Amino acid sequence: MNTQQLQSIKWLAAGALALAALALGGCATSRPAVPAAAPMATPDYLIGPGDSVNIIVWRNPEVSMSVPVRPDGKITTPLVEDLPASGKTATELARDIEKALAKFIQQPVVTVVVTGFVGTYGEQIRVIGQAAKPQALAYRRDMSLMDVLIAVGGVTEFASGNSASIIRTVDGRMQKFPVRLNDLIKSGDMSANLQMRPGDVLVIPESFF
Repeated sequence: MNTQQLQSIKWLAAGALALAALALGGCATSRPAVPAAAPMATPDYLIGPGDSVNIIVWRNPEVSMSVPVRPDGKITTPLVEDLPASGKTATELARDIEKALAKFIQQPVVTVVVTGFVGTYGEQIRVIGQAAKPQALAYRRDMSLMDVLIAVGGVTEFASGNSASIIRTVDGRMQKFPVRLNDLIKSGDMSANLQMRPGDVLVIPESFF
């Protein structure tokens, strides 16, 4: 092979490398970027019947106390009777208590801390049927079906897990969605681990065989 042939091969190789680089650059620039997930707004927690609220009145320990929210959604303290609390945030309730105490205390400063979480009925998840501990749970952000099963202690030996369903209100209409609890619990099939929504009802039927 003479010098001229070697020079031609070098030029061909250089051209091939340049074309490859251009092709790779074009692919890199044309590839769509994966969009970032939109941030989810975290709504303020709304107090519900069954919650416990710790009321702290600055410089007035005699009227500072922890009280339960009654089934009618109201609370009672030594100077405030039958004050609605359900459906309010802790801050909103604190301002309402300040207004009520202003009749007895000059410029009261109130802080409310929720210490027991049940939530309003619309924010709860109810589990009925063959759960180890059927109950109503306060919904938490990003709560999954697995989280619910852990909270209720799993299912009983009589449960028909793959016949379970979630009852959910969608656009004002109640709909029923099948879920596969056996596949999730016994087989570890994470495709059965659905996202829960506030107000969901998980129904776990009994197996008849």
